[in-house]
Amino acid sequence: MSGPARAPQRGPTRIFGVLGGIASGKSVVARRLAGPSGVVIDADAEARAVLASAELRPELVQAFGPAVLGPDGRPDRTALAARVFGDERARARLEALTHPRIRARMSAALEEALARGVPRVVLDVPLLVENAAQHGLLARCHELWFVDASSESREARAQATRGWKAGEVERRERAQRPLDEKRMLADVVLPNTGTLAELEAAVDRVLAERASR
Repeated sequence: MSGPARAPQRGPTRIFGVLGGIASGKSVVARRLAGPSGVVIDADAEARAVLASAELRPELVQAFGPAVLGPDGRPDRTALAARVFGDERARARLEALTHPRIRARMSAALEEALARGVPRVVLDVPLLVENAAQHGLLARCHELWFVDASSESREARAQATRGWKAGEVERRERAQRPLDEKRMLADVVLPNTGTLAELEAAVDRVLAERASR
């Protein structure tokens, strides 16, 4: 598949999009790419902020019932995930409630970073490709980096760090664009086959190589 045209860089800020499967190491790469003077726009963090907002709770209860709230009255992400994944209508309803708010927060964060003239903005957005038409962020990227990790390592990492059950990664990724297609869009493919320190070193190496061109 052919990739999107890269946005021309105007001004001091270079925008990177990080692609890859669930639990592939995208967040590690994003933080390293941004460095101490850059900005990471983390879609998962923005989603957590949206879900924690008081204004959304009545809409969630109306759509999915009180069982999606935890004992503290706040949305329970695990209960929500169990409710919507595998149910296309329920997932679409949740996305209709949350995605516009998440997109607004990400767009505001990007504009604020551009206004400050930070050297790098890194988009750690799992659905960067899938929802490109809605959020418009993919078209603003100057570079796309793909973190390439095996399905076995990603499954093990998700179980160890997120407490997910076996098969949960594969189940969630069925609703996403195939990884082979995302890999083909990338300007840089970073194999993640070792430690996190090795992955960070690989990011540094690629940045140094590209800076010397």
